[in-house]
Amino acid sequence: MVAAHELKAGMTFLNGDKLLRVVEASHHKPGKGNTIMRMKLRDVRTGSVFDDTYRPDDKYDQAVIDTVGVQYLYQMDGTAFFMNNETFDQYEIPVEVVKDELLYVLENTDVKIQFFGEEVIGIQLPTTVVLTVTDTQPSIKGATVTGSGKPATMETGLVVNVPDFVEIGTKLEINTQTGDYLKRAQ
Repeated sequence: MVAAHELKAGMTFLNGDKLLRVVEASHHKPGKGNTIMRMKLRDVRTGSVFDDTYRPDDKYDQAVIDTVGVQYLYQMDGTAFFMNNETFDQYEIPVEVVKDELLYVLENTDVKIQFFGEEVIGIQLPTTVVLTVTDTQPSIKGATVTGSGKPATMETGLVVNVPDFVEIGTKLEINTQTGDYLKRAQ
């Protein structure tokens, strides 16, 4: 059991039959009344994000999340296939469950699958990934980093706002938490 005031970003807990992950958490002390916890939560099973408030002393079961190192193999017919790096067991996950994460993952990339008991609840990505630009507007001669930028489609289908000087074929480092362009990859 964990009290609401102990919940931090990234923690997962059960509220009834819902499996929730904390995106943001903050204490709020209104002028009158008791302190409340304001939280932005993600329903792990549905992917929906919502705001909620809790009393600091409310208690919840903390979810035990196990991770297994796997390699992403491919996707076919709405299913993503992964292989355990140690036992070579294969996991089949509906693409719908992990579609957002797959925008950052190339075939044969190592990731971690997250389990709640026997249920697959997601993929744990590295903080940054390197992807190649496959489509963008032509670069502007003399463009600097400070421009407003332009959209670029990466090899996985992810669309990222990039500086004006980026061209097709450029390898870029992308933050997987925010989906933002960080820099050109070496």
